[in-house]
Amino acid sequence: MIKMIFCVKRQPLMSRAEFQDYWLKHHGPLFKKFAKTYRAVRYVQSHTIDSPLNENLKKSRGMSDEYDGIAEIWWQSEEDFLAAISSPEGQKLRTMFIEDEAKFVNLSASSAFFTVEHVIVDGVIPN
Repeated sequence: MIKMIFCVKRQPLMSRAEFQDYWLKHHGPLFKKFAKTYRAVRYVQSHTIDSPLNENLKKSRGMSDEYDGIAEIWWQSEEDFLAAISSPEGQKLRTMFIEDEAKFVNLSASSAFFTVEHVIVDGVIPN
């Protein structure tokens, strides 16, 4: 199983609320509609919360500003992903997703990469 991580920054003229609303209510359902054709087995959006916790975390580690959210998309394998984006349908979908992302994501300030998970803790740790 491979996972694409997409660390997203919103378009400069959008508020975080506008960005998250579009992402959740438009882009998410759009992706869900075509997930099977795109051979994606899971898609998760993690929306950054407006909380003093984020500012404290950033200051305590000397970090730069946080992303506005993270998207995670899973495929069975690299081969499955490549087959999905190589098909005529997959090429159309990829173009459509990128065009839609450009409406709300600042692509040049965002980052995306593929990963393999290594679960270290899973579930509740007993007292």
